[in-house]
Amino acid sequence: MKVFVIGASGVLGREALPLLRAGHEVGVLDRHQTSMFDASQLAEAMTGYDAVINLATRIPLSAKAVLASAWAENNRIRTEGSAAVVEAALRAGVERVVQEGISFVYADGGDRELDESAPLKPVGHIASSVVAQENALRHPGGVFLRIGMLMGGEAMSPPVLVGDGWMSVVHPGDAAAAAVAVLDAPPGIYNVGSPVLKRELGITRLPKVMGRLAASFEVFGRSQRVVSTKLTEATGWTPR
Repeated sequence: MKVFVIGASGVLGREALPLLRAGHEVGVLDRHQTSMFDASQLAEAMTGYDAVINLATRIPLSAKAVLASAWAENNRIRTEGSAAVVEAALRAGVERVVQEGISFVYADGGDRELDESAPLKPVGHIASSVVAQENALRHPGGVFLRIGMLMGGEAMSPPVLVGDGWMSVVHPGDAAAAAVAVLDAPPGIYNVGSPVLKRELGITRLPKVMGRLAASFEVFGRSQRVVSTKLTEATGWTPR
């Protein structure tokens, strides 16, 4: 399969490339020549490819991440960027589109296991992930990945968590493996991660009341026991 990768230099992209090159012909987006916001340029670059994997993000890593303005570029990538990618794929006749997203969009589920049909509560900067999902599923071969908190490898651990509920975590290498695995899976939405208790992670926690101060804190205060059963059954993927 010929696979075109967007976001190849990012945390997930660097993990995905060697996995893809082991069994596929791979091309990557050259940001100096092609804008991911220009569907015409993207369509030209994608022509002749069977699939596109969009792993592009721009996650703010400084303390300013609590500010809505710090997420503007990442939101644009997930909204305008994903729309352009899908439009380009349709024009170029690309049969499969894989779009990254996050699992933090789920509402608080307490101790219940949350599969892909569980209720969502998109607020603040995480709402752009739902837009990316809607864009990806416009494509008849669209796959959307709800990826848990990246932990380990080159991923930056979150500076703070709120409360003691469940959360979904995943190593970047495992998330990248999922993006490769779904190239042959039925289109749709797939959770990517493993549920663990926050109190088992050994990182700083704030009282749950802090979640009322900012959307970014509130998200990490939800209990989200997200399961990846659908992904495993469809592809055989398991976190390593």
